[in-house]
Amino acid sequence: MSSAFADRLAAALEKSGTPLCMGIDPHPALLPAFLSGQEPARAIRLFGQLAIEAAASAGLPAVKPQVALFEQHGPAGMAVLAELAELAQQAGLLVIMDAKRGDIGSTSAAYAAAWLGPHAPFAADALTVNPFMGMDTLAPFIEEAASTGRGLFVLVRTSNEGSGDLQDLDAGGKPVWQRLADQLARLDTGLAASLSGLSGWSGLGVVVGATRPQQAEALRSILPNAPFLIPGYGAQGAGPERARAGLLWQETHWQGGLINSARGLTGTDAARQASSPDSFQNAVLAAIRQARAELDSPRAAG
Repeated sequence: MSSAFADRLAAALEKSGTPLCMGIDPHPALLPAFLSGQEPARAIRLFGQLAIEAAASAGLPAVKPQVALFEQHGPAGMAVLAELAELAQQAGLLVIMDAKRGDIGSTSAAYAAAWLGPHAPFAADALTVNPFMGMDTLAPFIEEAASTGRGLFVLVRTSNEGSGDLQDLDAGGKPVWQRLADQLARLDTGLAASLSGLSGWSGLGVVVGATRPQQAEALRSILPNAPFLIPGYGAQGAGPERARAGLLWQETHWQGGLINSARGLTGTDAARQASSPDSFQNAVLAAIRQARAELDSPRAAG
């Protein structure tokens, strides 16, 4: 990688003028009609290719493949994932691999090598990781990411309905998500300082659901330099104002993170009913235009 992930993300957000990130989520039930009955690996390959082409032509900064939806198809599905990730990077898009890996010791190091290493089989600019086995599990990921110019997004406050079962539990006067953020802030001045870029942003990011805007603002105060990966916009019910709660407006564009949308872009009724590749891409491009109209301005209807 030619520069730190933090700097590549900051540059991509400035160039694109939007924080909108396309989720590449090939749910079998959400694939367009013209792919019905096709062999699964071929169907998800064409779905992903068309979605990436639309994202690139619309000038989006990044895509986020959901690894599990490729993994369920076995080796053929993972081969498609590798192809699509390379295609996205060639098209100028950042690739955020949503794999949520996390383990201890040599297992964690092996995961880091697979997704972040110099010879990683899956092209990734950043990887989502699960910290709930402890801070020591993050060290191999941080070290690998620092050596290859990649980044991390650590699960902190997620958008799913049951997230509060653990993340909101009291931990000595603060909820678990806040305790975790405090520890990440200390990491960012220590081991993770190697992920910092010249832009002032860190390569140690966090996943913060758009459905929790007040907590996003609190997390921004704890982690002022961390990029946010923000799920929950659109299909999960969060409007633009809530989704952008942790982002920062910088004269012409939003900085500080990516707002992900998958079903809202590639799984709309028009996209699912598409009878041809062209009609699918047209539906996706229309959805991107609508999302950008909501997200890109400094003030949007919420």
